[in-house]
Amino acid sequence: MSKRVFFLAFAMVLGMVQAQKSVAANTPCSGKKGGISHCTGDKFVCKDGTISASKKTCRS
Repeated sequence: MSKRVFFLAFAMVLGMVQAQKSVAANTPCSGKKGGISHCTGDKFVCKDGTISASKKTCRS
C-alpha cells in the first residue's frame, strides 16, 4: 500500500513540475525577468526593464 501512495505522490509532483516548465517556456518575460510589465508597440517589456525576445506580439 505505501508503495502505491509513494508512486502516486511522485507522479503528481512530476506532473506539476512538467506543467510549470511548459507554462514558463511559452510566456514572454518568464523566469528571472519577472513577467510582463507593459507593451511598447508590438513588443513586451519585462518587469526588469528589458524587451522580450518572444516572437509573440502584444496585439495577438
